[in-house]
Amino acid sequence: MRPRLAIVPGDPSGIGPELIARLLAEDGVRDAADILLVGDAHLWQRGAAQAELEVPLNPIAEIDVPTFEGVAHLDLETIDPADVRVAEVTVAGGTTSLRCLDKALDLAQAGQVDGVLFAPFNKAAMTSAGLNAEDEHRYMARYLGFTGYHSEINVLDDLMTTRVTSHIGLKDVASHIDGPGIASAIELAHDTLARSGRARPHVAVAALNPHAGDNGKFGREEIDIIEPVVRACQERQMNVTGPWPSDTVFLKAKRGEVDAVVTMYHDQGQIAIKLMGFERGVTVAGGLPIPVATPAHGTAFDIAGKGIANVGATRQAFDLLVRMARTARTEAAA
Repeated sequence: MRPRLAIVPGDPSGIGPELIARLLAEDGVRDAADILLVGDAHLWQRGAAQAELEVPLNPIAEIDVPTFEGVAHLDLETIDPADVRVAEVTVAGGTTSLRCLDKALDLAQAGQVDGVLFAPFNKAAMTSAGLNAEDEHRYMARYLGFTGYHSEINVLDDLMTTRVTSHIGLKDVASHIDGPGIASAIELAHDTLARSGRARPHVAVAALNPHAGDNGKFGREEIDIIEPVVRACQERQMNVTGPWPSDTVFLKAKRGEVDAVVTMYHDQGQIAIKLMGFERGVTVAGGLPIPVATPAHGTAFDIAGKGIANVGATRQAFDLLVRMARTARTEAAA
């Protein structure tokens, strides 16, 4: 079953358009899904020129989106070519990012595409253009009117990570660690893995404090908050262990002993997983009613426009999104 995916170029000042041009040239990509490029034609052309590749722009009208096959292009006019500034944070770049994303979400919500892949956004640019949310994941949930639990999921090969807190200051983390938040993060990881076909996935929960608190010497969050949630999940027959010291839990993950790690804060997991495979990491908008994925790295302003962007993580995001979209279509048809 070929899913139908909308792809948006990300921030035009970064490597996004180049990445998508490289993605479309990868073996097997056009056979795996019907692809709708959503965004201004000159952005895709710019990416093709940077990659020194051909990008097929087969323009279609919005009325024809429900019936397209192969690779098609829904043209938008969201940014003047003169306003594209390579390697710069601009309001114009944030505006086109939001408008292209909005259109892709509209198509997905209407059932005209099965999933959305976006190239890297720049949060500063999006904020200047009116993001008005903690991050693009919170923005998407609000745009879709989704009020259920959702959180960013990071994927590296067969390993998945979720986190209890995300884009908040480190000084605020401890006060935001609570039982319901930990339980929700565990359940999101467990259910996402189960939907992807992983039988009885092993979810490891990281501690908050050094040495998992050392029996309360360095803090009681492990004893009073984290351990009771882990025990409650085990009583529900979930394969959950922890809390594990955060400086060793990813050694277990690297050895393939666990399928997911639930961390307490952003960098606790991000540093480890990016060191393990920065060029392959994928971010999933976990919990949203539509599949959404993106490469885990950023806009890479340091190499933008130089034609040397690595497509590895974007290809991983595409392949994962294809699998997620197929599952979503199967579940919807059941």
